[in-house]
Amino acid sequence: MNRRPHSRRFKELKQEFFEEGRRLDEAGDTVANCWICGKRIDYAAAPSSTDMSHELDHYYPFSIYPELHDDPANFRHSHRKCNRERGNGQPKANLGDVIADWW
Repeated sequence: MNRRPHSRRFKELKQEFFEEGRRLDEAGDTVANCWICGKRIDYAAAPSSTDMSHELDHYYPFSIYPELHDDPANFRHSHRKCNRERGNGQPKANLGDVIADWW
């Protein structure tokens, strides 16, 4: 298993990304929402502190693409819970409402 590098630079990038998300959220921009479920993130909570708090997610997972770990173009805003459930797989497709059998 690859160990994630936690360099000073990555910590700075991670903090900048969180602050960008908070600014976008305050402005009402949905880009700050969780890219996995589409719902609003609790930016008042400390990052990675609750299931609904912000967590930096890598669109291309570190375990498969370690060279993209520090690439901000690979960063996505997510809930801690959504990111953990996703793991290094693809997000579950939200296919919409279930239609009744009689339809």
